[in-house]
Amino acid sequence: MDFLKSLGIAASGLKAQSGRMRIIAENIANADSTANTAGGEPYRRKIPTFSSRLDRELNANVIEAGRVRRDPSPFRTKYDPGNPAADARGEVRLPNVNGLIENMDMREAQRSYEANLNMVTATRRMISKTLEILKA
Repeated sequence: MDFLKSLGIAASGLKAQSGRMRIIAENIANADSTANTAGGEPYRRKIPTFSSRLDRELNANVIEAGRVRRDPSPFRTKYDPGNPAADARGEVRLPNVNGLIENMDMREAQRSYEANLNMVTATRRMISKTLEILKA
């Protein structure tokens, strides 16, 4: 087993899931924001993407964060004529962020992060045991 390859693959997963969690946290933080101007467009949910690439040094496929896409789904609306962001009908457009979806995505990203971290820990233990055997 190639320990360096295992560590490299797991590290790429850690980095990708960390970026994913950052984007999800940004979505959650902006879930209730409105536009700055009347009838303006509020925050639009961001969707992280991933791609696989061949790392020539490791001779292995690793994962990396791809382009961040904007969610094209429609905005939520709320009748609030006193809000400075309200349009002529008194409707305020709210971000297309669903807290439940964001929380589930965050949980999935955390579990993937933990799985990669467990892989790093297991590989470190194997390296340590190998060194102990070689010393004896």
